[in-house]
Amino acid sequence: MPTGGGQETAQTLNAILVEMDGFDSSDQVIVIAATNRMDVLDPALTRPGRFDRQIEVPLPDLKGRCEILQIYADKVKCGPDVDLKRLARGTPMFSGADLAALVNEAAIMATMADKEFVEQADLEDARDKVRWGRARKNRVIDEKEKEITAYHEAGHALVQSLLPDADPLHKVSIIPRGSMGGATFSLPEKDRYFYSRSYCRALLVTLFGGRLAEENFIGEIHGGAYADIKSVTNIARMMVTQLGMSEALGPISYDEGQEQVFLGRDYGRRRSLSERTQQLIDDEVTRIINEQLERARSLITEHRAETEIMGEALLERETLTRDEVEMIMAGTPLPAPEISLPDDDASDDDVQVDEVRVDDVHVDDDGPRDETGGNDETEAPPGEPRP
Repeated sequence: MPTGGGQETAQTLNAILVEMDGFDSSDQVIVIAATNRMDVLDPALTRPGRFDRQIEVPLPDLKGRCEILQIYADKVKCGPDVDLKRLARGTPMFSGADLAALVNEAAIMATMADKEFVEQADLEDARDKVRWGRARKNRVIDEKEKEITAYHEAGHALVQSLLPDADPLHKVSIIPRGSMGGATFSLPEKDRYFYSRSYCRALLVTLFGGRLAEENFIGEIHGGAYADIKSVTNIARMMVTQLGMSEALGPISYDEGQEQVFLGRDYGRRRSLSERTQQLIDDEVTRIINEQLERARSLITEHRAETEIMGEALLERETLTRDEVEMIMAGTPLPAPEISLPDDDASDDDVQVDEVRVDDVHVDDDGPRDETGGNDETEAPPGEPRP
């Protein structure tokens, strides 16, 4: 007799089956249901005669995101510099609802700034806000913590800009956003459906860049690399147990299904790996992590001067674009930063503005979202920042 969550699941399932069995074969009724967890559906629901037609509604690809953005952008006045294709590249794993919120936030920002139209900068700022939260520019930060964040993000940005297998760098910032003290943003050139071993290794090296920059320039490691270390461990273990990227263990799946228990299921899973195999997995994970750690260390040591310049530039400007990072790497002095004086002393958090909304256009998208990034939004997925 199931108990707890299992009993609740059984009762719910029985209720649904009773309702469905009440339909006569001549009734012209179509029952439609939606779920993000196909893996936990009982076979009694999906057998022929019940929910036997399954239609997957995935998150939009690059072309789909561009077309969805065009729908919403047509409802606001956009400036001549707006590039929706570039914006679509920078929004992997965004759903239709996310894209609608993005354009709406951009319209709010343009209205608050008393602009005549929405600019590309408004759209990119809105994208960052939708995914990672509001930029807290007025947050009081200790100078020492700001310095730690600057060199940490400089390490991420430098390593990412040097690795050809990593996603292209978009910008790096030490402005707090959401729970993050700073972030290094990527701009994938395409949607990525397959992950090569070289790409996974590049992710590991990039994630280690921040911690090693702290060691070199601050002289001590800090807890800010917690999310990076967690992401590194998860990626390395996935390479060994799921993707078959370990020479020692070979192309064998050692995944024990360690996802979270859902509605009382999977409590009775038995361990299928021997202690010897588990030890081999742990040894391979450790080997992969240590190898990429040393790769990151050599890059930071070899380009110490560029890392220092980048950290100092972040302390001065708070945000560096990809072009500015490339100038630093090429040894070109950065131009003087532009200084814009605000019209008044009101902060972004203090301004009360009536919400500006784009006309509702509904895009149904219940697909699962793999948020492995932000301060562990990710386990470091493509397009996600390295906190």
